Amino acid sequence: MPRIQFSPAARYPFACDVQIYISHVNQGGHLDNAQLLTLVSEARVQFFKSLGYFESGVEGANIVVGDIVAQYKSEGFHGETMRIEMAATDSNKYGFDLQFRMSDKETHRDVALGKIGIVFITREDRKVTHIPPAFLAKLNRL
Repeated sequence: MPRIQFSPAARYPFACDVQIYISHVNQGGHLDNAQLLTLVSEARVQFFKSLGYFESGVEGANIVVGDIVAQYKSEGFHGETMRIEMAATDSNKYGFDLQFRMSDKETHRDVALGKIGIVFITREDRKVTHIPPAFLAKLNRL
């Protein structure tokens, strides 16, 4: 079976730090794969907040995650602080990819690379809608 190969973004204009708590660690003693999504989701919320938005209110639209892909580079361990960097890439009329790179803040060891497919939906009927132009303008300024 072929492995996922993922190239990092050219640059990541947003970054935040998130600590790995004991509840994020599995029986193998490292960051659990489901908890990786939890940490990346926290970073995604912070990314939107840095632009002045909540995920439930982006210029009158909501967002949903259409897909996510992750490629592990190393293990993450309890007590480490992860630097999660993000970059908006590959926009289309309904959304964009939010690429992420997670690394240990102290050692700079890469832990995971990936991307989240962001799709915009209407609040009323929850149907796919276009990226709000004002939001797209903010993304283009990053």
